[in-house]
Amino acid sequence: MSQFHQQRLSNGLTVLVETMPHVTGVAVGFLVRTGARDETPADAGVSHFLEHMCFKGTDKRGWRDITIAFDDIGSTYNAMTSKEKTFYYGWVRAGDLARQTELLADMMRSTLPEAEFETEKKVILEEIAMSDDQIDRHLYDLLHEKFFAGHPLRWPVLGTTETIEKLTRAQMLDYFRRRYNAANMVLIIAGHVTASAAMKIAEDVCGHWPAGVARPDRQPPSIVKRGVAVLPMDRFRQQAIAMAVPAPSATDDDNEVAETVASIVGGSNSRFFWKIVQAGIAPVASAYRVDYCDCGFQLLYGFCEPPNAERLVEAIQRELSVLAREGVTEDEVMRVRNRRRTALALEAEAPYHRLMQLAHDLDMFGVPRSVEQRLAELDAVTTDRVHDYLKRWPMDREHYLVSVGPRAWPES
Repeated sequence: MSQFHQQRLSNGLTVLVETMPHVTGVAVGFLVRTGARDETPADAGVSHFLEHMCFKGTDKRGWRDITIAFDDIGSTYNAMTSKEKTFYYGWVRAGDLARQTELLADMMRSTLPEAEFETEKKVILEEIAMSDDQIDRHLYDLLHEKFFAGHPLRWPVLGTTETIEKLTRAQMLDYFRRRYNAANMVLIIAGHVTASAAMKIAEDVCGHWPAGVARPDRQPPSIVKRGVAVLPMDRFRQQAIAMAVPAPSATDDDNEVAETVASIVGGSNSRFFWKIVQAGIAPVASAYRVDYCDCGFQLLYGFCEPPNAERLVEAIQRELSVLAREGVTEDEVMRVRNRRRTALALEAEAPYHRLMQLAHDLDMFGVPRSVEQRLAELDAVTTDRVHDYLKRWPMDREHYLVSVGPRAWPES
């Protein structure tokens, strides 16, 4: 059974260790409590751009040295930026934990090399240009822009061509100094390691970091629950449709219930699959939950031939009406629970997956959850709880509709 050890260094850096004696590898990551929602209109996209720059050079290593150092220890490594966090990680053999941690820690003290800044800016602009070819990205971004109007959650993680082109290294350096400090970061280690060994490594490579201050408290959004947004785009042949329905945040007691509802409605072997996809209304119809620290929504979406847009929306609304009227069955809840239990069991065996789960838990709750806790929360989901959830968070009344594609539908 895994065990947790959580401790804070004298400079304020939180260190969390989960010992997994039954595995032979170890995963390590630095969680930075900053993301797209912490940006301003002038620096939208800086968090993601900065993630790239942390691979570009430090006082000890150039970008080639960093890349080779990862390969030297056989690391499976990467980084990601979301609307609420930035995370850098690597998964190695247990014997290479110290080298992996030191390498990642060195990157957290990047010099943001001037020679690489403009070059990497071109990479980011190309990434934005490539994402412009993805209709689902337009759908997702437009929905956030409208659903969270007037709030930083509306920013796209990549930023925009305009904000990235104008962004200066000085702006990034200021953001970096404010956010990448011990008080606003967490070192997470999961795998074949003892707490004492992990803490010694943490002290050796991070103990000299400046303390700094934690990120200011975030302001929750005022959600625009009703509305319609249409983005005509002739270059696409399909029509992309999405409906956002308010749902609880990631920290709500009904978190697992909300996930179960999304899976029953639009997950694997779901109602949408049988009533919409298999009925020939649309080739894609699905649902998943989007959750943040203080809000969330159920995303119901599909892709269809433009003339079928009305049929798709009608079919989605029809299933939501049936859900509100009849609720869910024991068999549906059981199938979702069994799939989730299998997924959790498999993830529990891999340090990488545990690292990702712990990063989420620490960012949202401030404390880790064991696999046993997660299973207990899952097992506590019942049909009665789902029915209570649907009363608190009805899915058939308020929604924000977004339509992207060659057809300007619905017409204003």
